[in-house]
Amino acid sequence: MSAVSHAHPATFRPQLAALRIVGSAFVAVGVFLSGFVISEPAPYELMMAMQIALWFLFGLKISRAIAPLLILLLLFNIGGMLSLTVMKDMTGAPMYVAVSTFLALSAVFYGAIVEDDHRRLKLIFQAWVAGAVITAILGILGYFHAFPGAEVFTLYDRAKGAFQDPNVFGPYLVPPALYLMYRVLSGSPLRSPLYITGFLVLTLGVFLSFSRAAWGLFVFACLALVVVMLLKERTAAFRLKIFTLFITAVLVLMMAIAGAMQSKKVSDLFLNRARLVQEYDGARLGRFERHKLGFLMAMERPLGLGPMVLGKMFGEDEHNIWLKSLTTYGWLGFVTYVTLIWATLIVGFRALLRDRPWQPYLMIAWISILGHALIGNVIDIDHWRHVYILFGVVWGCHALEWRHRRAGRIALRRAADPALQPAS
Repeated sequence: MSAVSHAHPATFRPQLAALRIVGSAFVAVGVFLSGFVISEPAPYELMMAMQIALWFLFGLKISRAIAPLLILLLLFNIGGMLSLTVMKDMTGAPMYVAVSTFLALSAVFYGAIVEDDHRRLKLIFQAWVAGAVITAILGILGYFHAFPGAEVFTLYDRAKGAFQDPNVFGPYLVPPALYLMYRVLSGSPLRSPLYITGFLVLTLGVFLSFSRAAWGLFVFACLALVVVMLLKERTAAFRLKIFTLFITAVLVLMMAIAGAMQSKKVSDLFLNRARLVQEYDGARLGRFERHKLGFLMAMERPLGLGPMVLGKMFGEDEHNIWLKSLTTYGWLGFVTYVTLIWATLIVGFRALLRDRPWQPYLMIAWISILGHALIGNVIDIDHWRHVYILFGVVWGCHALEWRHRRAGRIALRRAADPALQPAS
């Protein structure tokens, strides 16, 4: 599109603008579909595969600021491909690596479209909120058996919405919940009831997932959001507003959860899931024992064990992203994944408190990435679609900041040297 517009700017400008609007709409639809993954391949994969190909075909570029994300994710997946060479039974393994590679490309795609136009960030998060609220409502209705067949949206008496696993469903709801919380804390009081309603729906969805990782992520992310907002906004009036609204929100949440706990089914499952260490965690060959054995085995195998091999050996998956990166992607995958997490947190932190149009979205995505890195100690996140959206948002905002500062330096040089002034 860019080549065509340069060749015939007057003729093709309206068509180019129309294509960009349609393309942005497709991006929103893709993000919306990320909340509906009952079976694989899901509609999300089909939509994203199509539009990734079309966007890059029509001129979407990967800048120098986004290139490190691409390189790290490619190295990560090369590690996964190398792990296939040590497998005896490759059933399902090539597809696993193919999905990993696709998700890596989706992260680069999100980064590139954000850099291309920062206004798409609002579109991305609004679509995410819409998808999250709908899938949360499905999970809530399913949990309480609100209609015949509603149990399809639950698993082991836990809400899972339109997902396959409650442990993915719960964390998926956290970033859009943060977005709504931010809008309540910083927006107009007239719209607060709408945002609060959505936030309560997502909160109940997280609660009924009965995922300890999701609960921990939600609490951490909400507290971190308040802290970052207090650091950014230094006026006493704004800090008082945030503090007052936050305390009010906590009280409302406590009342809502207390209401849900009136159900014996809810309270019994909550008391059971609220235990820090479950029987399957500390038992012989439980989660923590598998972690120990898996790390010892991975130290002897530089290329890894291969996708899903550890799960077949012990009957359960790794449930630890660091161990997962070692067993499934080898030493190369482990090093690059650790580097990816740290690089993402560093580049995001550099611009976290800067007054930019994209700062709120960067703040939400950065906090969410940090939270997911923490819960990665007890769960695998390498195939969570929304994590790659977050990667793309952080790196896209980094690219926007890089371009902004570069433009500022050029403007300063031109102001200092009259010879660099553009011709009138």
